[in-house]
Amino acid sequence: MKSLKTVVRGVAAQLVVSRGYSLPMCMRLRYEPTDPYVVRAVFFVHGDEPVEWVLGRDLLSDGLTGSAGDGDVRVRPAVGRGDEAMYIALGSSAGTALLEVPVQDIKSFLEDTEALVPQGTESGRIDWDTELAFLLSQD
Repeated sequence: MKSLKTVVRGVAAQLVVSRGYSLPMCMRLRYEPTDPYVVRAVFFVHGDEPVEWVLGRDLLSDGLTGSAGDGDVRVRPAVGRGDEAMYIALGSSAGTALLEVPVQDIKSFLEDTEALVPQGTESGRIDWDTELAFLLSQD
């Protein structure tokens, strides 16, 4: 789904449990031009509460062609899967989750975000006065 203000895409993913076993899950990606550097990803696993992560749009893009990220979020192509799949590794104090997602879904989503906010023009979408006022209001 694409509108003038937001890009939202549902993606069928796999939660990799072991080398030979994975669980199907849904992932919803959301991009808003008012927060142009990030993609919000909500993960739905059957029976559990949805979990939201904030991912860098550039990180997702870089992960299509090579290993990207460090720390809590890492993205890379799935070795031996050609252009079919990529991995997103999410780490927290509770553990690490490895997700396998279709490359074409991520590419298509990123193309739609680029149509709204071309890469390199993100800073022009930020209301710097509002951001500064927010920062100055924090104790």
